[in-house]
This record gives sequence, structure tokens and C-alpha cells, in this order.
Amino acid sequence: MAREQRLAEVFVELADTLVEEFDLVDFLQTLTDRAVELVDADSAGLMLDNQRGQLTVVAYTDDRTRILELLELQNDEGPCLECFSTGVRLSNIDLGAEQDRWPRFASAAAEAGFAVVHAVPMRLRRQVIGALNLFARSRAPLPEEQLAVVQGLADVATIGLLHERAVRDQAVLAEQLQTALHSRILIEQAKGVLSARAAVDVATAFQRMRDYARRSGATLTTVAEEVVAGSLGPQELRAVTERR
Repeated sequence: MAREQRLAEVFVELADTLVEEFDLVDFLQTLTDRAVELVDADSAGLMLDNQRGQLTVVAYTDDRTRILELLELQNDEGPCLECFSTGVRLSNIDLGAEQDRWPRFASAAAEAGFAVVHAVPMRLRRQVIGALNLFARSRAPLPEEQLAVVQGLADVATIGLLHERAVRDQAVLAEQLQTALHSRILIEQAKGVLSARAAVDVATAFQRMRDYARRSGATLTTVAEEVVAGSLGPQELRAVTERR
């Protein structure tokens, strides 16, 4: 598939938020997945504002990145926090040269095998609702063309989220985020349960739940609830994955 065609498909995918079964967690997970797919990055993590000026980790491509994002919040330092507070994109940041700027984060990221980090604001005009981190093991700088693609993805996702919230009800913004955080915890629990029951790694378990949710029309949260409750087992989830 041509790169231009794939880009067009992803932008349409991220713009499609006004649907009855809109799932915030899956939407933000899609944003992080697509960012890594389309540019020269190895992982991504996303933080969203809780409407009180505090960031919360809501999506990430792997557990190593999740830990780094949580470390940022715990130590109040790192590219996501800086990007969110300023609304300015950070690009091609050499972690080896940022020990004074982010001592704990830079060391932890380097130990995790990453050499370069980027942070892109989720912003509409002056309103910043979150930030997207990209991590790379290679020291090769990310070209401006690819940085523009990531910023474009974040911009479309931001517009879609704000539009969806405005159309449905401005008052549900905080409640929606709280629900998303609860869903994230439940999904993490379900990943562990399915991983143990199906004897697969947690990444495979998560992908099977996402595939099942999309093919069945259920939300990812509902699928996670059923996995934890035991009403949805490894056989059903594997059968859906095998039909992809």
C-alpha cells in the first residue's frame, strides 16, 4: 500500500469520533499505535489532562514505555510534562545530553534502550489537552516531514476529541476521562488474566481483545470485563484472531 494512501486512511480513522460506540481508550491507543507505525520511532506513550491541569497516562505501545511515562509523573520531569505545560513540540532530544534537564527520566529512558525522544502536544489553538511521547533507539534524527505527520495525527485526534465532547455534552469531560482511567486499569487486569489463561504474552493478549472488540462491535472495556469475569475465554478470542 502506498504511504500516501495509508496516511489518508489513518487520518480518516482518527477523525471518526462521532459514532455511537465511541471508545476513548481504544481511540487513544490507536493514535499511539499509528504514530509508531508511520514514523521512525520504536514506541509511544500518551498523557491526557484531567481538566485540573494534571496529566494521566492513558495509552502506550508497550509496558516499558508505560513505566517511563509513569516515572515522568512521579518525578515531575520529562518531555511530556514540558510539552504539555508549554504547548510546544520537542523534537530529536538526545537523552544522553539531558541529564541536567531530566536527571531521573533521562537515565531511566537510556537504561530502557532509548537514545532519542520527541514530544508532540495535543493542542487546538491555545487549548492543550495532552501530549504524545515518541521514543527511538536510533540516534538518527527524525525528519521534519515525519514530525509533521505525528503533529498532524495529534491535531486531528485533538479536534476529534474536543468535537465529540462538545457535541455530546461539555459536562461529561471529566467523567469521560475518569471512565477511561477505570477502563485502562480493567484492561491491564484482563491482559494479565488472558495472558495466563492462553499462555501468550501480554501484547498478544491485548491484540486479541482489540480484534474481538472490533469484530463483535463491543467496546474494549466490555471485552475486558468479560475476560476478567471468565465469560469470554481464550478459545473465542483466538478464533476471532485466526479469522483476520
